[in-house]
Amino acid sequence: MSRRFGIAYKMTLCALIAAASGCSGATTSALVPHSGAAGIRQMPQSTGTWTTRAPMPTGRLGLAVGVVNGILYAVVGFDDPTELNTLEAYNPSTDTWTTKAPMPTARQSLAAGVVNGILYAVGGFNGGPLSAVEAYDPATDTWTTKAPMPTRRYSLAVGVIGGKLYAIGGKRTKHSVLNTVEAYDPSTNTWTTKASMPKAREYIAASVIGRVLYAVGGVENGVPHDSLQAFDPLTNSWTAKADLPTRRAALATGVVNGKLFAVGGTEDGPPSNVNEGYNSFSNTWVTKTPMTTARVYLAAGVVNGVLYAVGGNNDGRGRVGLSTVEAFDPR
Repeated sequence: MSRRFGIAYKMTLCALIAAASGCSGATTSALVPHSGAAGIRQMPQSTGTWTTRAPMPTGRLGLAVGVVNGILYAVVGFDDPTELNTLEAYNPSTDTWTTKAPMPTARQSLAAGVVNGILYAVGGFNGGPLSAVEAYDPATDTWTTKAPMPTRRYSLAVGVIGGKLYAIGGKRTKHSVLNTVEAYDPSTNTWTTKASMPKAREYIAASVIGRVLYAVGGVENGVPHDSLQAFDPLTNSWTAKADLPTRRAALATGVVNGKLFAVGGTEDGPPSNVNEGYNSFSNTWVTKTPMTTARVYLAAGVVNGVLYAVGGNNDGRGRVGLSTVEAFDPR
């Protein structure tokens, strides 16, 4: 693929300042082997269903999401022409949103992770790349400043393994896309450098299955990736996995029952509603029911076996934020 990322959606430092619905029935397009008395036979695999949920009070793109005790937190983001410091909490059991204490540092294109019930907001952009790390305690509705990342960056991703946050990729300047990996230990409030990603990427997504972090998609030098790479912190090493069927950047991912789902993003042009599921045991991808609303620069979180795709953008310019929330049940 030689097309360049971002005819309408590419965020450069200049454009960045200007800058995760219905219910479709399950189908049986994917088959998996099943061993029975008569030998191997084929059983249908559900492609899942999407439902529309209560919209966020504040529409936005370039936000991050964290889940604490069954509550989904939508963290800051961007809505033309402003970087936001907004924090809003969604309770899936009541389908309602609540406004929480604003983040001290307004920003967009950040990443977030949760350790021991505390939500950490990492990096991002506001007039330039940020190294800021701020921690939110839902029990007290308060924010605390933590040790900054060694590398200022935005459009990065974060995964949590063994009580540590792993910040991967992102960009520092218009022409400086990173393969940097840095780990934060909340117990000591310190950062350490880890093995670099084999491929530098921005607008990347990340999720964790077991004790392995998966870096999904992204873009480098204007070209979207179909790369899936796995990081094992025990060996401090990366391994290439099966490529995404649909290359894309500015997507969102979540893990439900040990399966990774990659939703939305863009290949280089209009926002996508693509939804693809990855099985780490077989190292294979399966196409799932697409999102009802195509979008880019969204975020996603998982609560009780359901993936929630939150916010994003589909205005053709990468500027105006959506308040859209849609829930995917893979069963």
